[in-house]
Amino acid sequence: MTEKLKVLDLFSGIGGFSLGLERTGGFETVAFCEIEPFPRKVLAKHWPEVPQYEDVTKLTGDILKRDGISVDVITGGFPCQDISCAGKQAGIKEGTRSGLWSEIVRLIGDLSPRYVIVENVAALLSGPSEQRGGWFGRILGDLAECGYDAEWENIPAAAVGAPHRRERVWVVAYPQREGRERLVTHDSFFGCEVEAYPFSCYGSVERGRPMVSGSLPLRTGDGLPVALDRLRIKAAGNAVVPQIPELIGRAILAAEENT
Repeated sequence: MTEKLKVLDLFSGIGGFSLGLERTGGFETVAFCEIEPFPRKVLAKHWPEVPQYEDVTKLTGDILKRDGISVDVITGGFPCQDISCAGKQAGIKEGTRSGLWSEIVRLIGDLSPRYVIVENVAALLSGPSEQRGGWFGRILGDLAECGYDAEWENIPAAAVGAPHRRERVWVVAYPQREGRERLVTHDSFFGCEVEAYPFSCYGSVERGRPMVSGSLPLRTGDGLPVALDRLRIKAAGNAVVPQIPELIGRAILAAEENT
């Protein structure tokens, strides 16, 4: 493969998905979509040439086409508040924040990407309590209606050397094709070694290296405004650990070489 796969990074946060994928050398982020102002500032610092969109509900394939943006890969860690065990578990129905999953589905229909990579809390696999597996059944059903096969794995941050467990379900989807081998396997992640990332929670490092949850001890009272510290901690807490999308990206590139 000579051309890089073009990534639309939805619910971008501080760019953990894009950082990990771009570290493979085979992916290029062509657009971000993030509604929170502070993460957008982080993205603008590290990816100053990449356009940003604010509201995923207003982003369409026509808008991207108008702006000259083509997409091969859609990524998204859609909101977990209504899925997480720490929340009220209202689910992914319309009107919930986690229901923004439907915007990913809509954009899959608009753009027909070669790959979709989705992340969320592990409770997505098991909930809701009154219908075990119902939420994940909805995810798989929506992807199937779009004509996509999917594979998934519960990959904790600890699997790539982070000092905390942070279990997350990762889903990789692609257009249905008979006889395709799995891209992501259990053995690919557990026990693997990944190069350490030099992180900074203050954005003082080179482009493409924002801070990620668990990389550094976070605190207030270090001489910086407490409100700003809180914004950084929130952004870090919402971030994906980029080593995992990096590994998924490498698996995708290997599959591309074999097709």
